[in-house]
Amino acid sequence: MSSLIKLSVLSIGSTAIVREISKNGAASVRLREMGLLAGTKIVLVRAAPLGDPLEITVRGYHLTLRKNEAEQILVEPSP
Repeated sequence: MSSLIKLSVLSIGSTAIVREISKNGAASVRLREMGLLAGTKIVLVRAAPLGDPLEITVRGYHLTLRKNEAEQILVEPSP
């Protein structure tokens, strides 16, 4: 198993598997309701010029996350 990193530091265009989402705050519930669950494959599509927000593809749709939300998500980069 590769080392886990925060979604906020994943390289643009990279694919990863969600391994853990922090259970703190209402944002974590909202993310789970939108299909961002452990074991889900995601692709980091792009980031705004200042790095916030980030756009990912998850389960066939595009989702935009604030950087502080992305820091609560641990992913395993895929080769």
